[in-house]
Amino acid sequence: MTQTSEQLTEVREAHRFDERALDRYLAEHLEGYRGPLRVRQFEGGQSNPTFLLSAESGDYVLRKKPPGTLLPRAHMIEREYRILAALAPTDVPVPRVHLLCEAPDPIGTPFFVMDYVRGRLLRDPTLPDLKPAERRAIYEEMLRVLASLHALDYDAIGLSDYGRPGNYFARQIRRWSAQYEASKTREIASMDRLVEWLPANIPDDDTSCIVHGDYRLDNLVIAADEPRVSAVLDWELSTLGHPLADLAHGCAHYYISIANQPPLASATRGAARGNLGVGSATDDSISADSGIPTEREYVEAYCRYTGRSGVPHWNFYLAFVIFRYAGIAQGVFKRGLQGNASSQEAMSLGDIVGVASDRAWEIARRPDREA
Repeated sequence: MTQTSEQLTEVREAHRFDERALDRYLAEHLEGYRGPLRVRQFEGGQSNPTFLLSAESGDYVLRKKPPGTLLPRAHMIEREYRILAALAPTDVPVPRVHLLCEAPDPIGTPFFVMDYVRGRLLRDPTLPDLKPAERRAIYEEMLRVLASLHALDYDAIGLSDYGRPGNYFARQIRRWSAQYEASKTREIASMDRLVEWLPANIPDDDTSCIVHGDYRLDNLVIAADEPRVSAVLDWELSTLGHPLADLAHGCAHYYISIANQPPLASATRGAARGNLGVGSATDDSISADSGIPTEREYVEAYCRYTGRSGVPHWNFYLAFVIFRYAGIAQGVFKRGLQGNASSQEAMSLGDIVGVASDRAWEIARRPDREA
């Protein structure tokens, strides 16, 4: 990944570990490894601390659990390692994994090491430095890869027990409702309403496939010289689930600011960064010459790749993914208050929880439509 100086920092105080012990461990367990070792931390990401390991034998990436008391079933880096290994022989591009250390030693928490994939990490979904044709091509490629992931036979690649097929939304709503309650720092009325509304409005569709869980542009490494996805990153939320959850997650940017980036519907019309946007972003809220697909075009492209004729109950899927994002943001904010969040941006997420849940509740209440 091509990283700027702002995206790579010295290891934060809360995440420091014994680098000499890691060096010794890698020398013993990582084939071809040769030190000495230099460790720096990626600033991006809010969940599992991620580090660039630079050595004489090359560059690697290490992902570990954060320190401190963790919420149940959170920060499952063991699952990340497993799915990356399973996807290696498929046409879904992922970094090659090298080793998994499930014991707390030598650095205090479990971790895994994978390849450092070079390319572009495009954190702003409006792609301000690219031409319209390049923007369009990157979004098309993003959807092509997502469709390829959803088409995989999870039994054939050894992931039949990676999750429970069916009943995905009911289980996810219960999980994130519980996670939100466990990390709540204030009362938010719209979150309480969503906790009641979502389980009562689950569509009657139990389609199952491998889902990424956090599929968006800034979790993709784009090749330096062409609109090609070189690697899909951050698989912590992956499981066997419903494909439309992944699709809707990619559309959340049309409605809310994610990771301190502007929503597409407002940013592509020249609105100020941080504006939370208005409207549905389906037809006229995005400039036609921007190269950025509208929400409707985004969904239509996915349907074209997957053979779907449309997406009924679109409001539910959107409300669900924004509700889940609010729950995740609340957990990161709580860890920020405790001092063990993965990024210094954690403290900025407190206000986002209320904004995101309000927007999800607005979507839930609007007249239902098919995307």
